[in-house]
Amino acid sequence: MADKQPLNIVKMKKMKAEGVPLSMLTAYDYPSARLAEEAGIDLILVGDSLGNVVLGYDTTLPVTIDDMVYHTRSVTRGAQHTFIIADMPFMTYHGSIDESLRGVRRLMQEGRAQAVKMEGGLGICATVAAVVAAGVPVLGHIGLTPQSVNMIGGYRIQGKDAKDAQRLMDEAKALEAAGAFGIVLELVTEEVAEAISKAISIPTIGIGAGRYCDGQVLVYHDLLRYASPYREKRFVKTYADIGNQIREGISQYVREVKERSFPDESHVFTADESVLESLYGAAEKGAK
Repeated sequence: MADKQPLNIVKMKKMKAEGVPLSMLTAYDYPSARLAEEAGIDLILVGDSLGNVVLGYDTTLPVTIDDMVYHTRSVTRGAQHTFIIADMPFMTYHGSIDESLRGVRRLMQEGRAQAVKMEGGLGICATVAAVVAAGVPVLGHIGLTPQSVNMIGGYRIQGKDAKDAQRLMDEAKALEAAGAFGIVLELVTEEVAEAISKAISIPTIGIGAGRYCDGQVLVYHDLLRYASPYREKRFVKTYADIGNQIREGISQYVREVKERSFPDESHVFTADESVLESLYGAAEKGAK
């Protein structure tokens, strides 16, 4: 989409005010980013979920800043007309501000991202403010925060009681005050996500957070059922099952190779007779 104009954080806030939902999708490499852009996606997140769906880890925790830079650089080459956000991986923004800014700099300069995403609430607001002050847009992320899965006791729904709902509201308002341009709400009850979306002026982007966020995000491999085995998730809708298509296509290729039906005549290149005579003549002289 060469004529596509990428969004910016001012346009996103305007879209929220006008009630225009934002569509976001994760991507981790050049072809997936290019296909997402051609399909008209608003935002691409290079998520540390690549640890689960691309690198084969059980959690996002082993993902490094080097991993994120590498995959972000691939995505930005594939989607040059889309606003791209890169995840800050585990423990890269909880130390000194200088250390956090070094990671941000790598994602922006080497990865060519337009923004970074950080998980957490009140505890990271000072870092968010410092990164924003350095001129980098920051997307917040509260609710289920996978990098903190060992602290929160697993992948649990957030905002199920009044105390937890108030915590999420306080975190959202604090991130807004710190300068975040938007907030991802993950696995948050619909009522709480709706209340937060109404209470703040920046866009909320939901994943398993119901119908009333200002946008939605899904993982590429969930949307397309691109995994083996695939684990069903209640908050995900499958729009295409390419996992089975890939498996069936490769299985057919294996069968045809074994049967010698591939390649057939339409797949080969032929030489003229003089080339064959030259080759066979050389072979015969060598045998003598």
